[in-house]
Amino acid sequence: MIFNLADIGQAVSNLRAQKTRTLLTALGIVFGVGSVIGMLAIGSGAKEESLRFIEQLGVRNVLVDSRPATSQEELQQRRRSSPGLSDRDVRILQANIEGLESMSARRALHPARVLPKPSRDMPELYGVRPSYVLIHSLRLAEGKFFDESDDAASAAVCVLGEAAKVNLLGYAPAVGKFVKANDTWLEVVGVLNEQLMAGAQSSGGTMQDINNIVYIPLNTFQYRYWDQSAGMKDDLDGIDIRLSAKADSIETAKVVTAVLNSTHHNTQDFTVTIPAALLAQQQRTQTIFTYVMVAIAAISLLVGGIGIMNIVLATVLERTREIGIRRSIGARRFDIVRQFLTESVLISVTGGLLGIGFGFFLAWLIARTAEWKTIVTTSSVVIAFGVSFVVGVVFGLYPAVKASRINPIDALRYE
Repeated sequence: MIFNLADIGQAVSNLRAQKTRTLLTALGIVFGVGSVIGMLAIGSGAKEESLRFIEQLGVRNVLVDSRPATSQEELQQRRRSSPGLSDRDVRILQANIEGLESMSARRALHPARVLPKPSRDMPELYGVRPSYVLIHSLRLAEGKFFDESDDAASAAVCVLGEAAKVNLLGYAPAVGKFVKANDTWLEVVGVLNEQLMAGAQSSGGTMQDINNIVYIPLNTFQYRYWDQSAGMKDDLDGIDIRLSAKADSIETAKVVTAVLNSTHHNTQDFTVTIPAALLAQQQRTQTIFTYVMVAIAAISLLVGGIGIMNIVLATVLERTREIGIRRSIGARRFDIVRQFLTESVLISVTGGLLGIGFGFFLAWLIARTAEWKTIVTTSSVVIAFGVSFVVGVVFGLYPAVKASRINPIDALRYE
C-alpha cells in the first residue's frame, strides 16, 4: 500500500477537523508505545545491573562460603563429624582442582572499635590473600593492593573499600593515612573503586555492604586479630577460587563439592556458588521477565488499536455521502481504502512519535522516583514504533475496506 502526498494532505485536513477526537484516539497509542519503551527500559536496566554483579563475582570463579552455626548445640553436632572450613581444605582443593588459576582464603571480623570514628555503619574487616584482587577483578581508585611480601611479613597495611574510605577518612586522598581497627593501626595503601551495591556478601548471617570493607593481608588478620565469636565460626569464612579460561566452572564446582563433602563427612556446613550458573539462570529469568512486561504493556497498544478502529468506523459513517460523491466521479474502491487507511496510520504514527517521547520521560521518572536503573535501547524504540505502525494498518484496514464497499447510490441518498 503506497501513500501519496495528496492522501496524506487530505488525511491531515480531515483529522484536524476533529482535533479533540483524534487526540483522544492517539492517546491510546501514546500510552501503549510509552509503556512498552518504559517496561523494556526497566528490563534492560535490571539486566545490566544483574550482569555487572555476576561479572563482578567472576564467571570463571567458584565461591565457597562457610555456613555459621545458629546455636552452640548445632555447632557441637557439626564438630562431631566436620572440622569446618579451614586451611586444610585450601590445601586439599589446591591439590585436587584441575585448571586452578588462583585461590584466596577469606576471614571476616566485625571490629569492636575503629578510628577515626565511622560516620556511618562500622566497616567489616576482611583478611584475604593478594590474589583476591585478581579473582574478583577489583579496580583501584588510589594506590595499590597489598602484595605477597606484605602478606608474608604480616604487614599492618590495608586497602579500603570506597564507602569505608569515605566513612572513615572523608573524601580527601587516603593513601598514606592510618586507621585503627581494634588495637592495631593500619596504613592505607590503596582505595578500591565503588563496587555494585547489589553484591552485598553474607557475613555472619547478615548482609554486608561490599563497599564498606577494610581489606588486610590474611596473615596479618591471623596474627594480629582475635575474633571473639570464633567459637561459633569455622577457621575460614570462605574460599574464593578462580579457574583458567578453559576450565568448566560448573564441573569444577561439582569436584569442589565432592572434595569438601569428603573432608567434612557430608556435613552441610558450607555452600558453593557458581557465578556462571547464576548468569545462565539470570538470563533465562530476565527473558521471561521481559516477555511478561512487554505483554502487559502491549495491552495498551491493543486498546489504542481498538480506539483507532472505532474512530475510523465513526468517520466512515459520518462521511458516507462524501464516499458516494467520490465513487460517482470515478474514485475506485482502492482509492477509498487508501484514504481511510492513511488516516488510521497517521493517527498511529503520530501517537507512536509522541509515545517515544513519553517512553523516555517514563524511563527517567522511574529511575528518579524508584531509584531503579533504566536503559532505553534503540531496539526498544524501533520495536515500539514499528508495532504502533502495524496497529494503525491492522486496525484501520477493516473500516477502510468497509468504506470501499458502500454502494455509491445508497451513499448519495444518505443523510
